[in-house]
Amino acid sequence: SPVLLLLLALLSAVTKAKVFGRCDLARVLQEEGLDGYGGYSLANWLCMAFYVSTFNTAAQSIKADSSADYGIFQISSQLWCTDDRSPSDNGCRVACRDLLSSNITDDIICAKRIVRNPQGMNAW
Repeated sequence: SPVLLLLLALLSAVTKAKVFGRCDLARVLQEEGLDGYGGYSLANWLCMAFYVSTFNTAAQSIKADSSADYGIFQISSQLWCTDDRSPSDNGCRVACRDLLSSNITDDIICAKRIVRNPQGMNAW
């Protein structure tokens, strides 16, 4: 039935997201080379991720200008990823929806790209 298919689709979407524990996220960020990246310590990266998403890979925030922020690092659709809501420079060459999964490799690659800008972590 269509209702059952919808429920299965919603359930599979939910299972693809993940709320990291602090230590698990620290391990992943360490493995992906974020400790010291752009001059920012692992603690800086953890603090930022906790502040913007409480370590939730499925976090989404819609802004007044109809752009949105996505994923564990709340990456902006206006500048860094592309969605159906608003025009984007798509600086990370990634679909915003891909930043919502439990695999945060693309989020980390994009965060590294963002922090290389002159404003660094102040971009958040």
